[in-house]
Amino acid sequence: MNYTREELVQSEATMNQLRNAVYHLERFMKLNDVKDIKTKLRRMGKNIAQTYIKYWKPIDSANLTNIKDILATLYKNILNSGVSVELDKLENSIIVKDSNCALCKYHFDDINEAGCEIIIAMMAEIISIINQDSNPTPEFSIEPFEVSESRSLGNKTCIHHYKYNIGGN
Repeated sequence: MNYTREELVQSEATMNQLRNAVYHLERFMKLNDVKDIKTKLRRMGKNIAQTYIKYWKPIDSANLTNIKDILATLYKNILNSGVSVELDKLENSIIVKDSNCALCKYHFDDINEAGCEIIIAMMAEIISIINQDSNPTPEFSIEPFEVSESRSLGNKTCIHHYKYNIGGN
């Protein structure tokens, strides 16, 4: 069957094939001495976001007041993952804990970069696009900072850190 992108966004397809493909791709890149795999995974996430947002946008603008709900909605609707989201206003950071990360089901000894590098870049780019659509000079933005823990690297959960900026700070 051939599906349109809009139909795929509406589907509840499993992530098994994508998860497996990401780790085979990482192994292939390592085998071919590709440098900075994390940057390439994040670029994939940004590219996915730029396509995905054309077919579904959960809200018209994101800010510090609603970012926790928006991220929880994005993770749930896109990745079928219930997450906890915390704000650290002293560090201008957002911490997302995901016990059921769609791209990190198994621990792999030969993997050095978590597949969820794709996810943190995708989520940050979706927020960026949402805010740019509502205001050419958005006052709130987030950027991927780090994946501090990943199930694919042997941890019990995946923990995604984002940095946020308010008013160009």
